[in-house]
Amino acid sequence: MLGWFKKKFGKKEDQIPASDQEHTGQTEPDQPTPSRAAEISPQPIPIVREDTQETSTSIEPQLPPQSLPDLTEQQASPGKKETSLFQRLSERLAKTKESLVYRIDTLFLGKKEIDLELLDDLEEILITADIGVNTAQELLDEARRKVKRQELSDPQTLKKVIKEKIRSFITESDRPAELVMPAQGPFIIMVVGVNGVGKTTTIGKIAHKFTNAGQSVLLVAADTFRAAAVAQLKIWGERNKVQVVSQKEGADPSAVVFDAMDVALAKGYDVVIVDTAGRLHTQVNLMEELKKIKRVMGKKIAGAPHEVMLILDATTGQNAISQAKLFNATVDITGLTLTKLDGTAKGGIVVNICRELKIPIRFIGIGEQLEDLRDFDPDEFVEALFQEQENL
Repeated sequence: MLGWFKKKFGKKEDQIPASDQEHTGQTEPDQPTPSRAAEISPQPIPIVREDTQETSTSIEPQLPPQSLPDLTEQQASPGKKETSLFQRLSERLAKTKESLVYRIDTLFLGKKEIDLELLDDLEEILITADIGVNTAQELLDEARRKVKRQELSDPQTLKKVIKEKIRSFITESDRPAELVMPAQGPFIIMVVGVNGVGKTTTIGKIAHKFTNAGQSVLLVAADTFRAAAVAQLKIWGERNKVQVVSQKEGADPSAVVFDAMDVALAKGYDVVIVDTAGRLHTQVNLMEELKKIKRVMGKKIAGAPHEVMLILDATTGQNAISQAKLFNATVDITGLTLTKLDGTAKGGIVVNICRELKIPIRFIGIGEQLEDLRDFDPDEFVEALFQEQENL
């Protein structure tokens, strides 16, 4: 099953380490307050639609050029680039491979049969790789059934069973893995998550993918509680040569979104990506604020937001599950992005999230460069995870 950007999007390299910070603002009244004119970020952007030739120009002064590192093209041929990207994924999953696959290989080394002690040791490995107790138990139950039916006796065959079961957990979702663009009008993406997971940086990288595919993109700075968040999004806007709608610090986030929907409709944008403030999933008043933002979108554009994307930090392990459940209960999450998979031995959380939540993963982050935000391909992920050590 290919990721939804797999065939359309080119990739470029870049670096911009950043993270989102927590805010402590209160939920605003249910209607957005009257707003001043929305600020539009720096670069003049040509917006071309099939039915028009309209061009929009932003009005805000240009940000200092030193804050905008150059984007560089990869010169490798498509075949070599595809191979190197897979190899990069496999290398960036090294910590998870060490905590899961290599430990399984060590456990099975020299073993000729599957016994109770081996299964107990295997369970410990699965749990410590953050696959989760229930998911690990289901994997072992599958193995025990096959052993009992004499379908499985060799530990190396057991490894293949584990691999395929993990693949099935990742691919079994009751929602399509590909995003469905609306027949007309802008495609609205609402991005949510706790503080510090890298929402704004991820938004910038997603915008880069869309612009590379020839889509016009509008970014919306609905995180009005942290001044750095607006500045950071504007840097990404200038680097991607896309506009950013924002207001002054402390403004009603719903008012920013309200204005942005008007801009999107008036200018005929293809994609609108809304950055919301980081909040703990236990902060009830701030979770209610997300509901309000979502309602405002739906009132301005029917069916919006078309995607509610939750950004999760893979290094948090099982806590990501509780975050996802509470955000899902609040705004109905439709897709997930997991960041920082390269920095954790807890990559098994990918398996547990897919099994527990049945929400498709759109992207995984395996580094700071633009190409390190990968559109998630379950088969590619499993193959990279189980790639033989000697081939690395």
